Amino acid sequence: MNNVVASAKKFFKNKNVVTVIGVVVILILLYVGYSTQINNAVQPVQVPVATQTIQPRTEITDDMVQLVDMPNISLSDNVIRSRTQIVGKYSNVNSVIPEGSMFYTDTVISEEELPDAAFTKVKSGEVVYNFPVDMESTYGNSIFPGNYIDIYMKVGDGTDERIMLGKLIENVEVLAVKDSSGRAVFENTSEERTPAMLIFGLKSNLYTILKKASYMDGLGVELYPVPHGGQVDTEGATQVSTQQLVDYIDAHSVNIPEPEPTTEEDPLIPTIEETGGNPNTVTITFPDGCDGTYTCTYVKDGGDSRRVTKNTQDIIYTANGTLTATVQEEDGTAHSITTDIPMTNSTTTGQ
Repeated sequence: MNNVVASAKKFFKNKNVVTVIGVVVILILLYVGYSTQINNAVQPVQVPVATQTIQPRTEITDDMVQLVDMPNISLSDNVIRSRTQIVGKYSNVNSVIPEGSMFYTDTVISEEELPDAAFTKVKSGEVVYNFPVDMESTYGNSIFPGNYIDIYMKVGDGTDERIMLGKLIENVEVLAVKDSSGRAVFENTSEERTPAMLIFGLKSNLYTILKKASYMDGLGVELYPVPHGGQVDTEGATQVSTQQLVDYIDAHSVNIPEPEPTTEEDPLIPTIEETGGNPNTVTITFPDGCDGTYTCTYVKDGGDSRRVTKNTQDIIYTANGTLTATVQEEDGTAHSITTDIPMTNSTTTGQ
């Protein structure tokens, strides 16, 4: 044993031997490092690609994206490698993403980054309104998208004492604040932009009212936003209600009346005919089909509903009462008539 230890010590004391071993170790380390780098470079990585051509301003849905294997060395730094960073986002306004293409950071943006993102937030049944403002009326550019405002209306130019002031519309959500060039005021913090318009949605009736008022400059009408729930200075003005303001607007507008809808006779509504006298015999006439196509019923004086399978049904009244006759279609649509039954002679036809 001692001989082995002595031989080992003698072996490692040889400088030439130690040098050779060191060179071999270094070569091994270089080989391992180089091989690892090569393997990492050619190792396939799953990358999202487009399953179809995606046009600008298009929301990217799950079926538009699939994962494929790509060599890691072929991917640049701006390639998006996560599916979750793509689905639900939008293609940029100036980017067409071809089928089979990878997604890049400059071609995929969020909804808020779209130049016209405000229009995607307008609720169903609302109309987009462009409300003119300036730096002063926005309280030094302090009204932001997502804030809620009230629209106040002042009538009168201050040349006499008859000035009206009141809240015309309340609790409106601001969807966007834009400058005179249509650029979002708050999308670029490095550039100072002056507010020129507030974008929000209104129900059609409120849109009409506000639009009418906006054309009444000659009557001294002024419209301005106030943060929702905020107080306004009413000194020197007569405070009025919203309805009074609406009445004023309508009184100074030309309203074209809508035509009255024509009422066509419903052929499925039963008819009710009385004979008069006491007792009074009342006859209900149903349309054809009570024996199968329709469910025909009647209710006397609010009692139980009774089924009828023929075209006519006689009912005897010995005092004043009520009668309801109904024809129900297979899809549940009901056609009804309700009438009072006096002890007099009369005929009632459902419309």
